[in-house]
Amino acid sequence: MTAVQSLRIYEILNKHFKNEEDAKTLVNQIEEIVEAKINYKKDILLSKDDKVDLIDRINKAKLETIIWIVGVGVLQFILSYLLKK
Repeated sequence: MTAVQSLRIYEILNKHFKNEEDAKTLVNQIEEIVEAKINYKKDILLSKDDKVDLIDRINKAKLETIIWIVGVGVLQFILSYLLKK
């Protein structure tokens, strides 16, 4: 939450409560709640490093899959050639 938003909320609450301390306390509580939710969401969301790691793992898995397919194909070809003799 930006300082401007906090100040605007404080002004509104100060007019409503007609008490600076209550308004300050409520604004601080709201800021803590917002900060906690942002930190929680930050842990859930995919970061740039996570995305790069995921792309690397996908590329590695694709390469390993291609190697396995080619290897099995070559092995089948060799076995079929040997069994024909």
